[in-house]
Amino acid sequence: MHFMSQHNADSSPGGLHYFSAGWKLIRLPGIRRFVIMPLLVNIILMGGAFIWLFQRLGHWIPELMEMVPGWLQWLSYLLWPLLVLSIILVFSYFFSTIANWIAAPFCGLLAEQLEGRLTGNPLPDSGWSGLVKDLPRILKREWQKLAYYLPRALGLLVLYFLPGFGQTVAPVLWFLFSAWMMAIQYCDYPFDNHKVSFRQMRSAMGQNKTMSMQFGALVSLFTMIPLLNLVIMPVAVCGATAMWVDRYRSELRLTSPSRAL
Repeated sequence: MHFMSQHNADSSPGGLHYFSAGWKLIRLPGIRRFVIMPLLVNIILMGGAFIWLFQRLGHWIPELMEMVPGWLQWLSYLLWPLLVLSIILVFSYFFSTIANWIAAPFCGLLAEQLEGRLTGNPLPDSGWSGLVKDLPRILKREWQKLAYYLPRALGLLVLYFLPGFGQTVAPVLWFLFSAWMMAIQYCDYPFDNHKVSFRQMRSAMGQNKTMSMQFGALVSLFTMIPLLNLVIMPVAVCGATAMWVDRYRSELRLTSPSRAL
């Protein structure tokens, strides 16, 4: 395929490369129809959620600023944007997680179809019938991601209540954590279409941490931008699938291309 040969010419494409590729891949003939369902889920849920959020921000920010100790008031000009950024980060990841739960079967199908297109080797049991059969496994995988996410997110949330330190350091840590989780969320679809465990996937991504963090950071940023965040889900799935095809598929030397059980 043309896409693969272009990437192989580049010895070490990074996260930006694959994120950019996602915007092109969603427009491929034959792939566009698999983009529709993830796109609709994201538009309905994220669109409504962000309309509500921006209506509430004007009430929440003054209340949160009152929690800042007096000796830090002189930093209010810096803390205010950090608080806004933190709220949007937490909010965007929370609702994108819900959207991904709902759209997970369709995202897996999109990754499956795109991989077949890029490699020229369609996966067995691909298509809508395979989607219905694998629904319980797909939802179990989403639970695994949630179990990995929650304790770490709660730990970061506790930091927000530490005066001074929480308001300055926690937003940065949260952004880095969100970048990692976004990379995991979307790379998981092509990994999960093969017999790659959640633990093995994290290990493989950890060996390419810079690329994963670059990709996840871009997804996180675009998730916070109104209008663009409505289309980011299928873009991220396609970019992560391209990453899987180029960087992980051959490395893992999979013995079976079938879906995980």
